[in-house]
Amino acid sequence: MIGIITVNYNQYQQTEEFLDSLTKVKNSQKALVYITDLSSFKKNLNIKKYPFTVVVEKKENKGYAFGVNCGLRYFLNREINYFCVLNNDIFFDKNFLDEVEKTFKTTDIFGGKIYYAAGFEYHKKRYRKEDLGKVIWYAGGQIDWKNAFTFHQKVDEVDNGIDQNCQETEFITGCLLCFNKKVVEKVGFWDEKYFLYYEDADYCVRAKRAGFKLFYNPKIIIYHKNAQSTGGSGSLIQQEFQKKSQLIFGLKYAPFKTKFHLLKNYLFKK
Repeated sequence: MIGIITVNYNQYQQTEEFLDSLTKVKNSQKALVYITDLSSFKKNLNIKKYPFTVVVEKKENKGYAFGVNCGLRYFLNREINYFCVLNNDIFFDKNFLDEVEKTFKTTDIFGGKIYYAAGFEYHKKRYRKEDLGKVIWYAGGQIDWKNAFTFHQKVDEVDNGIDQNCQETEFITGCLLCFNKKVVEKVGFWDEKYFLYYEDADYCVRAKRAGFKLFYNPKIIIYHKNAQSTGGSGSLIQQEFQKKSQLIFGLKYAPFKTKFHLLKNYLFKK
């Protein structure tokens, strides 16, 4: 059994589309879905129609990391040892669960290939019609320590399909981050000082410092409706939370010079 964790914030239709997509995945009955509902105005999801178990717990909005931790605690209390944290603004490749299950046999913490969902590309006029759905959003990640900034490899490139090997990476996006009980036991839960953004980078750094290798498996595939949970890419709410969380992350891990510049820019630039 694989525990899938996602967070809902005032996006019930999007969360239903997430669940509808999972029904089309092979062996979807192997999934147990936990949804932390942090919405300001709570509604009820129709969860009885799915071939897998869906658990929804309504909580006070204490941020994304808090929502993930609620799911982790729920699964750990029920002796489920494999977890996939996913954004709710995605849909799944049909082989998603089979590939995740295979990867868990050899790897403790990993991510997969993420395409922009067709029509949600950042550079909408750049691509041919036949390229839509093949434009990469994440194919491994790195951390630029001079700026305390995470970035995705091959972002905005059309996938050529050549690179299909699992490989070590420095950063796994929280849009799709899989790990097992062993990681939680050694690293702990997600840091709830991050309300939104950089909680994934923080967890990756902590996992590496605890001795785990992070991997990217391009055979695990999802499609991302980019930044729909925060009003679209580049929205004011996205910028606000990114700057604040980047500061927390940088002050915690970055070199001294980077810490100084981050603090100065945060306090004195509009």
